[in-house]
Amino acid sequence: MNVRYSTTEEEKHKVLSSYFKNGMDSNLDTFPRKEKRKLIVLQNIIKHFEPSRVYSEKEINEILKMIFNDFATIRRALIDYKLMERNKDCTEYWIKN
Repeated sequence: MNVRYSTTEEEKHKVLSSYFKNGMDSNLDTFPRKEKRKLIVLQNIIKHFEPSRVYSEKEINEILKMIFNDFATIRRALIDYKLMERNKDCTEYWIKN
């Protein structure tokens, strides 16, 4: 991981508590614009998925809808930040090892 994205636990907690105002398992209020904050938020969201499971796009969307209404943005960001991978036709998703 890039050094500019390294964070302390205190910094992670501060960022997460400002974006998940009702607790870490609550809805995301807004999706951050700054890269470092996005990564912290996405690392929290990825915890909602099982590491060894393969998900359909519909399953991914249903889980993400419970977190943030713009689930497509979150889904794309999980792929862009390489926290998840998908097959070429976007029918299967999994957590990147």
